[in-house]
Amino acid sequence: MYKYIIRRILIFIPMLFALTVIVFGISQLAPGDALSSKMLNDPNVDPEVFEERRQALGLNDPIYVQYWNWISDAAKGDFGNSLFFNGRSVAELIEARFANTLYLGLFSLAITVIVAIPIGIYSARKPYSLLDYGATGFGFLGLAIPNFFFGLIAIYVLSINLGWFPSQGTLSTPGLTGYEAFMNRIHHMVLPGITLGLAGTATYMRYMRSEVLDVLGSDYIRTAKAKGMSESNVLYKHTLRNALIPIITLMGFEIGVLLSGAVITEQVFQYPGLGTLFLSSVMNRDFPVVMAIALILGILILIGNLIADILYSIIDPRIRYD
Repeated sequence: MYKYIIRRILIFIPMLFALTVIVFGISQLAPGDALSSKMLNDPNVDPEVFEERRQALGLNDPIYVQYWNWISDAAKGDFGNSLFFNGRSVAELIEARFANTLYLGLFSLAITVIVAIPIGIYSARKPYSLLDYGATGFGFLGLAIPNFFFGLIAIYVLSINLGWFPSQGTLSTPGLTGYEAFMNRIHHMVLPGITLGLAGTATYMRYMRSEVLDVLGSDYIRTAKAKGMSESNVLYKHTLRNALIPIITLMGFEIGVLLSGAVITEQVFQYPGLGTLFLSSVMNRDFPVVMAIALILGILILIGNLIADILYSIIDPRIRYD
């Protein structure tokens, strides 16, 4: 297992390199840059000062030189300074928002797992029942409704009309600490968390139902029942161990999906995370921030897939990485 993990980590290096090349190339195809959009809109900016500033930042260098300067600094952990946010450190900007997005993603994933897996199991045990039809309808509805549209409905109904949950931000009262701050943060994450996890919940539920139905029809399950094993033991000791394998695969990808999906969800709820930072950076051509966030998302997706592979061998003893 250790050798496998080391090999996978070594494979990450060329994959991340390819990711940075692609993202950097796409960003260079976009017209303008943050310095141009910020300084050229100011009538008091001297054109000579503007050109000197571009030269100092290396924006006039060839693309391959700009990429080499960026990748060599990024390898040292230096992502440079923002071109739009008053020259602030990119690492500082990301550090201030990364925790918010991570908490939101984990909260959304927890809601997805807690809701989807039990309903999927029950739907498989009681196929074509009223709950099964209801879960199927919810699954199709969850996959059909765009996240941003569901978020707007949630804000209108649960926040504006009923006043149950706040519609934006992370804390109602700045300066809260301890348990009060934790509960207040959870209260703010309910609406964006449900919105972000809507499609995932529907997907997990359908996968869980399908896999449990498939495993329950296997020969070894019928043999276990014929030997007198209780239904609960058959379900939890034999069925779930095999049915959870595709769910783990989904969870490995879900880390990146949640964080990338948070771009729209965070914007709808004005949630101060990486999503809103990424979107504002794209709109303002702040490419150092865009590159750093894209690299972080790529790393998290690769780590998620590695964790999924490790969990395979824990859940199913037949899977080994020699």
